[in-house]
Amino acid sequence: MAGSKTAAQGAIATQGVYPARFSAAVPFMDTPTVQLDTTSREELLALVARHGSPLLVLDCAVVRQQYRRLQAALPGVDLHYALKPLPEAAVVRALLAEGAWFDLATTGEVELVVREGVPVARCIHTHPIKREVDIRAALAHGVVTFVADNPDEITKFVPYPQARLLLRVAFRNTEAKCDLSRKFGCEPEDVPALLAQARAQGVAITGLSFHVGSQAATPAMHVAAVTACITLLQAAAAAGYVLDTLDIGGGFPVEYHEGALAIEEFCAPIRTALQAVPAGVRVIAEPGRFIAAPAGLSLSTVMGRARRDGHWWYYLDDGLYGSFSGQLFDHARYPVVPLTAQGVAPAGPLLLSVLAGPTCDSIDVIAEGIGLPELVAGDVLLGRMMGAYTCSSATDFNFFPRARVLPVNF
Repeated sequence: MAGSKTAAQGAIATQGVYPARFSAAVPFMDTPTVQLDTTSREELLALVARHGSPLLVLDCAVVRQQYRRLQAALPGVDLHYALKPLPEAAVVRALLAEGAWFDLATTGEVELVVREGVPVARCIHTHPIKREVDIRAALAHGVVTFVADNPDEITKFVPYPQARLLLRVAFRNTEAKCDLSRKFGCEPEDVPALLAQARAQGVAITGLSFHVGSQAATPAMHVAAVTACITLLQAAAAAGYVLDTLDIGGGFPVEYHEGALAIEEFCAPIRTALQAVPAGVRVIAEPGRFIAAPAGLSLSTVMGRARRDGHWWYYLDDGLYGSFSGQLFDHARYPVVPLTAQGVAPAGPLLLSVLAGPTCDSIDVIAEGIGLPELVAGDVLLGRMMGAYTCSSATDFNFFPRARVLPVNF
């Protein structure tokens, strides 16, 4: 596979511009709209030839497709895109055009959506534990709906009578990749006391929320949580409280290497459970991964290789401290295949190989025992399903620049 130095390799060798964090600060190519066939190996290699690597290609057409698919699977549910997995301006713009709502957790996320022209009435602030400065910043921009899960958080809102709170209820879920109720949420039996405290302190609680965990394997806990919250809503109404919102969180699964239920099948029992929600209660959700993950393609380049213990080790210019950070923080394993910078598919038998990241840390290993043809420096690898919890949790460790985000197909 050795050959003359290609245009892609030349671009990689001269890549030295330290990339900005978000696509809002990095114009893509020379025009505001770029159409790209993200299934075309030639077009993806052309991006590396032009821009160097590592790259994270963000396909806004897939963002729209995923949003519409979930919307069809949960009719009547207002979808608030959770910025956390992919806080990119291009995603915000694409979803705003679709009529989406937004789920924010920090002042930075509030400022991002405001810069992109999102009406603040379409936003909620869902971090259950907040600094006073973040409450004030959100309110200053006009965001008034927040989430709380304990007495201290409710008390923080006494000075802010304009705020509206959703009580977050915990439902532990061992089937989820990340059990978010381990860290946040009150017990269902604590809801009456928290409602009474808020009323006594003059704080408005207007609904309930839950999140059964990230990358849920089945909808069973969603259904159980909806059913439990319906009982809580009915009890609250009987006690004279007016709760008009139920937030069913996120956790809708996507397929990495392991199988995942189709979203239509996953949501069918949730739709059935929601039919019992009391009249007048608005139902909202907080999808993040489902919308973001399929929209991201990672392009990285082999910097060098070495034979170790009878196997080829390939050292890429992206790794666990970069776009593959989700393998550490999100328990994800991303499908990775070679494209090669030579513009032809690599030939030869598949060999058990190791993919390592660029840093000098021994933990920075992406995959071991992965079947690959023999590669050389300059070859390009493609990672799929890399839109969620990848560039958002990447670092600049060892001063290796994180991947540049290139939005396409606006």
